[in-house]
Order: sequence, then C-alpha cells, then structure tokens
Amino acid sequence: MRNLYRETATLDARSVAQFGLTQALMMEHAAMGMETIIRERFPLNSSVLIVCGAGNNGDDGRILARLLEGDYRISTKHTIHERYDVIVDALFGSGLNRPLDSLTQELLKCLNSADAFRIACDVPSGLYAKGTLDPHTFRADITVTMGALKCSMFSDAAKEAVGEIVVANLGVSRGRYEIPSPWQLLELTDLQLPHRLQTSAHKGSYGHLSVICGEKVGASVIAGSAGLRFGAGLVSLITCENVLIPHELMQSHSLPATTTAIALGMGLGAEFCDQELTKLVNNHHPLVLDADIFYHSMFPNLLKRNNIVLTPHPKEFTQILRLTGIADIDATALQNDRFEYAQRFCAAYPNVVLMLKGANVIIGHNDHFFINPHGTVALAKGGSGDVLSGLIGALLAQGYAPLDAAIQASLAHALAAVKSPKNNYALTPFDLIQSVTTL
Repeated sequence: MRNLYRETATLDARSVAQFGLTQALMMEHAAMGMETIIRERFPLNSSVLIVCGAGNNGDDGRILARLLEGDYRISTKHTIHERYDVIVDALFGSGLNRPLDSLTQELLKCLNSADAFRIACDVPSGLYAKGTLDPHTFRADITVTMGALKCSMFSDAAKEAVGEIVVANLGVSRGRYEIPSPWQLLELTDLQLPHRLQTSAHKGSYGHLSVICGEKVGASVIAGSAGLRFGAGLVSLITCENVLIPHELMQSHSLPATTTAIALGMGLGAEFCDQELTKLVNNHHPLVLDADIFYHSMFPNLLKRNNIVLTPHPKEFTQILRLTGIADIDATALQNDRFEYAQRFCAAYPNVVLMLKGANVIIGHNDHFFINPHGTVALAKGGSGDVLSGLIGALLAQGYAPLDAAIQASLAHALAAVKSPKNNYALTPFDLIQSVTTL
C-alpha cells in the first residue's frame, strides 16, 4: 500500500519547516524527476515541447528546459506548428480550482491531438482537486507527480488522463516527505489469496456461504460459483422453490445451521416477502449486500449491524445516501466528488465497510480508505459485480474481517480481469471466475 493525499501543500510546508528545503530547491528536484523520464526513454537530440504556465508548475517546466538544453531540441511556447517527440504539460498543477479559459482549452485540445509522447507535470492540466476533468484535460502517457500521490489522480474520470504515474521526490525521501494518511492506494502485491495451509482440514473448516437466491437466479448462481471457487467449503443457494442450479452448489429453502456468511441482494427482486427475508437475516452472520437490497425497506435496519460489507455502484450509492439522509444527489454529482461522499457515509456508519464500485474502487471503513486502481474496462459487463459479491462472501465465510475481505476480494477481482486471456470486450462472469482460480 502507498499513501494518498487529498492535498500536498501541507507536506510541502512541512518540508520547508523541518528539513530546510526551499521552493526553489523543490522545483529543481521536480524538474529532475521529469528529466530522468525523458533521458531514460528518448535519445539525445529528440525534440521536446515544454508548455509552461505562470505558477510553480510553469517554473518546474522552465527548469526542465534548462536541464535538457544542449542535449535535446527544446521549445517553450503556447502554440504548436510542428511535430515533437515529447510534449510536457507544465501549465497547471494540483492546485487548479477554476475553470479553464477558452484559449487554454484550445491549446490543450491541440496538444492532445499531437502525435507525441505526452508527459504531465504533477497532474494533467484540467484535472481538479476533486478528481473531475475539464473536457479538454491534457491526456498524459505518463504523469510525473511531485512529492506524493494525490487522491485526485485516482478518481474514475482521472483514469482517462493520467496514464502511468511516477512520483518524483522533492529533495527528501518519500519516507521523510510523507506523513500517515487515512487514504491508501492498493497494490497488487497486497493481494493475499486464501490458500489452504492446514493439512488436516475438512470442508467445514472453510465456512459455509449462503446466497439468498431471488428472481434472477443467474445472479445468485454467479455469486455462489465465485464463492465456491474462492475457498468457501460449502455454498448454498437459498430459494423459495426448487430451481435448476449447478451440481456443485447446494440448495435449501431455509438458512443452513452451518452458515457462516450470507450474500444478499444480487438479483433479489420481490422473490421473498419481508417476513421471509427478516427471518433469513435474523442472526449475527457477516453480510455482503448488493443491488436490490439497497432499495428494500429492511435495508436501514441492516445498517445497524456489525460485520457488513456494502458493494454499491454509483447509482445505488446515491440511493443509500438519500435513504440515510446524508445527501440527495444524482450519480453525476456523486462522481464529481466520490472521495467526499465516501468519507461522509463512513463517518455516519463507522461499523459498515463500504465498497463504492467504479473504474477505481473506493473501500472505506470508519476513517480509513483504500483505492483499488487495478480494474479494467473488461469488468464493465453484467455479472461482474455478482462475482465480486461471491468473492467477498467466500472470505467472510472463511472468517476474514469485513475490511480484509473487501480489500482482498477487490484485488483478486481486478487481477483476474487483468490476467484473463480474453479480449476486454469478451470477458464473461464465468471467464472471470475461471481466471480467479489461476491467480
């Protein structure tokens, strides 16, 4: 895991106060970070256009021009009339808080259309602190961000603009520059699969996941199949009447006594009456909740429980925010400020683990937050969320704490999509489950 920050101005000020750094020295190191990238990737005498603004970000660009001058063909100007090997955006940094004027938008449009390798200094110009993008935001192949990683770079929208992300130090090591943060970036090396190490174990040693099977049986079959393949010793679908399901899954009309976790909501519909559902969850088993349950009248009571994981997509999360009285907004407003609304919900419900799905998943619990940036567009298909619920449910059934279950399942879900040999338009939920088995 790596630290993320909503803002880094306080880290800069702390470095000046504690380590004797100056703005000039930090800008020199910022420029050296970009210089390293260019020298590593492009031969001498390559043409480099550096587009500079008026503030510190522009100064970083001007220093970069000095460092490269003589070895590379350098241009610094606001117009582009020729082809360049490299374009460096040093217009605006992470402090941008006002709309871009029309001239800047036109310039960025021109830079984005150029046939060149594009480098953003700190953050791509047009990316705002909340993670929203101007329509003409600079589209970087690589972003050299200064000092530390910013949350804004890991919004859903930012995924279109930041490219590869590299952190440049500003004159002190990251260990000195950074301070503890409530926000963390998940890395694939954080994944810990539920390998079985106990040699004398039996199926009961690995828990029993019960999936409440609603009107759309397929959603529960997907979740149950994912759960079985992610280590749960037993998986049962709880149905109102007999339905056709895969032979490896069990079926019951009541909650098995050996249940150790419950998955509820995926494809639920109106299959169960309120009394039946209440009876099924009238226990202390950990829950993973998704989809239809967020619109059910019993949902507010479920929020009072411990050991609970919610997995809404943005539209479903706006329903949760309305239901809890936190905010009455639409999905667009939510996506424009995902970090803030995730924090507000987790502050109001510190016993709940929230997994806000999206291009970059946010996982929150109380005052700790984690972003999983490793998902791909291959997951943008019906049933992918059911797989995720099954993975979380399997880990809950095996005794994982809800936050750990959410983190590990999310990483496995993302990595399975990355490693699948299928084209990104062709991945199905069962392809995804198969990929999970080979991680």
